[in-house]
This record gives sequence, structure tokens and C-alpha cells, in this order.
Amino acid sequence: MRHVRSSRTTLVVLGATFVIVGLVLLDVAGGLAYTLAAGGAALIFGIVAVAVTRRAHGEVSWFDAHVDWLDLAVIATSYVVVVGGFALAFRVFTADNVLGLFLSFGAAMLVGSVGAVVYTVWIRQRPLGSLGIGLGNWRLTATLALVFAAVQFALTLARVDYPSIQAWLPLLVMALVVGLFEAIFFRGFIQNRLEAAFGLVPAVAVAAALYGLYHVGYGMGWTEIGFLAGLGVVYAVAFRVAGSILVLWPLLTPLGSLFNQLQAGDVVLPLESILGFADVLALMIVALWLARRYERNHSRTVARIKGEPAWG
Repeated sequence: MRHVRSSRTTLVVLGATFVIVGLVLLDVAGGLAYTLAAGGAALIFGIVAVAVTRRAHGEVSWFDAHVDWLDLAVIATSYVVVVGGFALAFRVFTADNVLGLFLSFGAAMLVGSVGAVVYTVWIRQRPLGSLGIGLGNWRLTATLALVFAAVQFALTLARVDYPSIQAWLPLLVMALVVGLFEAIFFRGFIQNRLEAAFGLVPAVAVAAALYGLYHVGYGMGWTEIGFLAGLGVVYAVAFRVAGSILVLWPLLTPLGSLFNQLQAGDVVLPLESILGFADVLALMIVALWLARRYERNHSRTVARIKGEPAWG
């Protein structure tokens, strides 16, 4: 037991160190060079992690084969719909049709986030915790979230010349909404389901690749997609270390997104757009609240049937 606990602590330290190294590399390399650097660092940390946990049987499933075909079908279908919705918004409607852009953009985010919650909680009868939604080990999660965000901020937003609040506030709200969608869809849903099916290593690699590739919907080129796949590895490890999306949202990923938008300077949103993003965020939160309510009521029902106490 002591060895298992020690191995778990070692994995947390190694994973957190890798994430910090990955964030620092953002200040050194860009494009495909960053992907190669992040991939190389991941390989080194992965080898060390396997070596120090080789005796902790069952603690981490690095490679596995317990495929749930329904999970994979839902992942594939929802991914295609999400990427298609983003492509419709940014490559078809574009800024020339603001209403069409926003509706398809918002709908795609809801498919990825609310759809994942509905499928997980109502259809598969799995807890919200299986999506990484919950406090879990809140002390570890909060500590890592603050440390990662501090490193991210020091390397990015601390160096930015901010425009007027009317210019950056809508971008911040958009970053928060998109960040929650990405945390639920790519980390809580796709990465966790892939890990359950294939193990940790394939899950991190495939989830990171899918995260980078989905930006084709934004109209990004392959260099940017490659860079984001490398960043996806960093986010995937951060999520796996904490086991909660709160290690990524609302600090780490929104901060990175806001920095990129301010650096690019090619997205200008009116203040009124905040209301639209707030609507999408509200729908996400309502879905999570209903799922939590259903989960609590269902646990009480099961407990009454079995004659056991219901907790929570």
C-alpha cells in the first residue's frame, strides 16, 4: 500500500513537472518545433513514469484493450458534428453572416459538451465524475490549477499590452465558454473514454491529435494544427494528473486562448456578443445541474431499493 501511494505521488510530480516544462516551452518554440519538443519531453517523462511505477500493479493502465464500441461510435459521430459545425461557422458563414456563424458555433459547442453529459449520465448511467466533473481531490486540483495558470500567465498575458476593456472582455467571455466546451468534450469525454478502452498512452496521444485536428474547423493551417496537437498533450497530462476539468478551466486554457486572440488581433467582437456566449454557458451549466440532480436522485432510488444509505 505504501509503495502504491508513493507511486501515485511520483506520477503526480512527474506529470506536473511535464506540464510546467510544456508551458515553458511555449516561450521557446512554436509551430511544429513545439510539437516535437513537447512530444520528446512526453516520451522522456513517460519512460521515467513507467519505470517508477512498474511494481505498482494495476495503478496505471498504460496500454489496454477493453473497447466499448458504442463509446467509440458516439465519440466519432459527435467529433464529426462538432468539427463540421465549426467549419460551417468559420469557413462558410464567416463574419459576413454573424447570426449564422454564432448559431452554428454555439450549436457545435453544445453538441460536444451537453451531448457528452447527456450520453454519459442519462444514457450510459455513468457519474459526472467519469467526465472529470467534480471536486475530487480538490486540494491537489486547486494547487495544480493555480501553479499551471501562474506559469501560463507569466509567460503570456503578463507581457501583453491590453486594448480597451470593450475589446478584450468579449474575448475573455468567449475563451471561458470555449474552454469549458473543450475541457468537457476533449478531456472528460474523449480522453477518459479512450483511456478506458485503450489505456493511458493511446488516450493521451489520440485525444491530443483530435484536439489539434479539430481546429481545421476554424480554418487553421497544418502548422498551427501541429502546434495545438503538441499543446493538447500538455493539457491531456494536466487533466490526467488531477482527474478534474477544473485543473484546466476556468484558468489555464482560457488564459491561453485569450492570449492567442490578443496576439493575433484578428478577432473583434462587439460587447453584445457577451450575451450570446452567456446563453451558451448557461445551457452548459443547466445541463450539468440537471445531471447532478439526476445523479443524486438516482443514487437515492438505488439505495432505497437495496436498503442502503444514500450519501451526498
